[in-house]
Amino acid sequence: MQEESVEIIPSLAVLKKSESMPDGTPTVRGYDFSEGVDYHKLLQSYATSGFQAQNFGRAVEEINRMIHCKLLPIDDKNVKELIGHPTGRSRTNCSIFLSYTSNMISSGVRETIRYLVQNNMVDCLVTTAGGIEEDFMKCFAPTYVGDFALKGHSLREKGINRVGNLLIPNDNYEKFDAWIIPILNTMLQEQKEKGTLWTPSRVIDRLGREINNPDSVYYWAHRNNIPVFCPAITDGGVIKHHTCNANLARNGADFAVYLNTAQEFDGSDSGANPDEAVSWGKIKSNAKPVKICAEASLVFPLLVAETFSQRQNEFTAPTPRTETTAQDDTGKNCEMF
Repeated sequence: MQEESVEIIPSLAVLKKSESMPDGTPTVRGYDFSEGVDYHKLLQSYATSGFQAQNFGRAVEEINRMIHCKLLPIDDKNVKELIGHPTGRSRTNCSIFLSYTSNMISSGVRETIRYLVQNNMVDCLVTTAGGIEEDFMKCFAPTYVGDFALKGHSLREKGINRVGNLLIPNDNYEKFDAWIIPILNTMLQEQKEKGTLWTPSRVIDRLGREINNPDSVYYWAHRNNIPVFCPAITDGGVIKHHTCNANLARNGADFAVYLNTAQEFDGSDSGANPDEAVSWGKIKSNAKPVKICAEASLVFPLLVAETFSQRQNEFTAPTPRTETTAQDDTGKNCEMF
């Protein structure tokens, strides 16, 4: 009886035969520096570089989608949502929320945020108490570049505070206090005499008017009628949750990009992935949200470079707020805040 011959192909014993990739599937390819340095092409190559670079590319696409939607003519179907705006801002087809923590203002990202607000590219800001205070402080004295390894005891003896690898002398706070305390006293007097109701947003708007310094984010927020929400004016770190909850009231945001280093393993809202927000109705189920796991001071300016700054000329200049309007502000429509 003749024995049967069986051919064994080692690779098939371990690996299952591959199916063909769908037509149009991108291939992994990074930037070729032999072609010289073209920063725009370099950042475009992130979309096919994999890992967090790929998420950066997806975030650029998502932000450009929201910008495109914002610049479209107002959709008549949304007319009920678009009637009236308590700050006097002109409505657009898409309202863009910009949320950030105080350390972004402490760092050089402040100038990127100021650029977006100055050019009327966003519709409201959500931040923490430090995100307000440190913007105004920088109008009087600078924050310095330090080092993560500097010893706290030594800095304390010198009256210097460390924020990561940034240094803020105590003198900066003294200059800030000298400026803000007389303003707060005047506001208290207005409350007693005129019945002005000072909400956090109204306080920030008044300070933005009083600072009268174009380096300030909130100077431009005041000038351009961009409301600033600070849900924890005396403390906090709740900007992401506040922004998501605001969109819950309209059955979810149409677009969303997260940029942070927080992770979801501990169940925190700050680390939650976008899909968790979809389950609550904070982001619409048909949206295409993106999360980049990266440190914002490295990545946020690059995102702006590839999105908003490319289309700066398409944004409509705001109607500057007149001082008469600001001075006549006695608390009407304060319920929005």
